[in-house]
Amino acid sequence: MPPEIVLDELQTVADPVELEREVAATLRDTGLVLVLPAHGGLWTVLPAGRVGAVQIEDLLVRVKPKEKVGLSRLLFLLGYAINPGFRPDDVAGEEDDDLFAALGESLTRHCERALDRGALNGYVHVEEALRTVRGRIRVGDQMTRRPGMLLPLEVSYDDFTVDIPENRILRAAVRLMMQVPRLSERVRERLAHIDSKLDGVAALRFGAPLPAWTESRLNERYVPALRLAEIILRNMSAEAGLGQHMVASFVVNMATVFEDFVTTALREALDIHPGETRGQYEAYMDEVEVGYGRGDRVRMYVDIVHSVDRVPAIVFDAKYKAASASGAYPNADHYQMLAYCTALNVPQAWLVYAGSGRPRTRQIRHAEVSIVEFPIDISQRPEELLANLQRLADSSFLASIHR
Repeated sequence: MPPEIVLDELQTVADPVELEREVAATLRDTGLVLVLPAHGGLWTVLPAGRVGAVQIEDLLVRVKPKEKVGLSRLLFLLGYAINPGFRPDDVAGEEDDDLFAALGESLTRHCERALDRGALNGYVHVEEALRTVRGRIRVGDQMTRRPGMLLPLEVSYDDFTVDIPENRILRAAVRLMMQVPRLSERVRERLAHIDSKLDGVAALRFGAPLPAWTESRLNERYVPALRLAEIILRNMSAEAGLGQHMVASFVVNMATVFEDFVTTALREALDIHPGETRGQYEAYMDEVEVGYGRGDRVRMYVDIVHSVDRVPAIVFDAKYKAASASGAYPNADHYQMLAYCTALNVPQAWLVYAGSGRPRTRQIRHAEVSIVEFPIDISQRPEELLANLQRLADSSFLASIHR
C-alpha cells in the first residue's frame, strides 16, 4: 500500500495502486475519490468532484484544487461564505502538503493564543430543578410538572461559568483533531494541554448543531480560533472505519464552496446599492396555464438575483468549471443564462467562473440579451478577490440602470 496518493481535482487517469479491500471500501465511503477495481487485484483511485484529504492509518490521500488554492485560501473561502465579517487572519493557516498536519498546527496555534490568559468565562441561562431556591422560581413549570409538591423547585438563574458556547466549540475541535492519526507527538501534546485548560466545559455531541455565539469585545481574542474550529467541525471527521482502521477526513465540494462564497460576497458588495440580493432565487420559465396547478410549471432556481423595487435587475450564476484549451466555457452555461434572462426579463446576465482571464461579453443572436463571462482567480489574496467582486457588483449595477 503506497504511503501517499496525490491527485489533481481535474485528473482523469491514474496508475493502479495496491490497496487492502477494506481500505479501498473505506476510502470510497469518504466521498473524496472514486475507487475502481483494476487488473491484478489493484485499484484505480480518481477524483470524485471534491477536494481535501483522507488519512487511513498510514495512507494519506490528497486531492488538490484545480486553481492551486492553498490551505489558508480554502479556509478563507469556507469561512467567508458563512460569515461575511470573516477576516483572512482569522484562519491564517500553516501551508503544508499534509493538510491534517497544517490544520493541527493552525488550530493549536490559534487556541494557544486564545487561551494565553486563561479560559473565558461568561453568563449562561440555566433552568433546572433544585432543592433550594436559586434565582427565580418558575411558578408555571412548578405547577405543571410537580402539582402539590414543594420540592424540588423549578428555578432559572444566570450562572457565571467556563461552560459557554465559545469554549464548547474550541474543546470539540481540539478533541476531534486529537483523533487524527499521524499527527506529530509535539502537536498532540499541545492539543492535550489546551484540552486541560478547558476542564469543566461540556462535550458537544458529534453531528449536533454548533452553539451560537456573538463576536464582542469580551471574546475578541477567541475569534480566530473559533472561526477555524467551526470550519474543522463542519468539514472534518475522525472515526473508526471498516476493519477498525482509524480514518480522518477533511472533504469539501469546491463547486458548493465557490457558489456560496460568490453569493455572500456579491450580496455584501451590492449592499451599498439600492435593492435586495437573494441566493437561489425561485422563478418560473413558463406562464400560468388555465387548469394546471403551480406544481406543473417549469421551476428555476437562479444562483444570485439582485432586485430593485422587487423587480429582477441583475442575474449572476457561479460556475466552478475549467475552461477548454481555447479558453471557452461549456455551451450549456450560456443556454441556462439565456433562459434566466428570458424568464426574468433581464437583458444581461453574468457568468462568474473560478479561473484566470479577462471578462468577455457575448451578444446573443436575434435577442436583446448579452452574457458576460467574468473569471475570478480564487488563488489571489483575499483582499484582491473581494475587490474584484466589488468591481463586478458596481459595474453590473451601473449597467442595469443605464439600460
